[in-house]
Amino acid sequence: MSDLFNLGMDTRRAVLGDAHVDRAEAAKTSFDAPFQTLITEGAWGAVWSDTTISKRERSMLTLALLAATGNFEEIPMHIRATANTGASRDDVIQAFLHVAIYAGVPRANHAIKLAKATYAEMEEEE
Repeated sequence: MSDLFNLGMDTRRAVLGDAHVDRAEAAKTSFDAPFQTLITEGAWGAVWSDTTISKRERSMLTLALLAATGNFEEIPMHIRATANTGASRDDVIQAFLHVAIYAGVPRANHAIKLAKATYAEMEEEE
């Protein structure tokens, strides 16, 4: 694998956790392997590994963008990742308040609902 892939895998594990990445890798098939390589190199190796902004800030941006674009299925995963990125609950609600103003209240409302449920699950797991 490329250096960018290896860097991306390290960052992906640091942000999402080994258990999540191990499950994703175990589920990988020859069909989706090119996609997994693309996101590992592009999202995790190039973007998330860049040090221009902090992982906390990236986490907030990612959650806001997921909510604003209606890509709700990844919000719980990225809420869980806040335990590793340093984004607090206050940070997350601020990101979703921005979504409400700039992208729409219904999207922010749904994102907040998902975040609350995920935080509750995380508390139960502790």
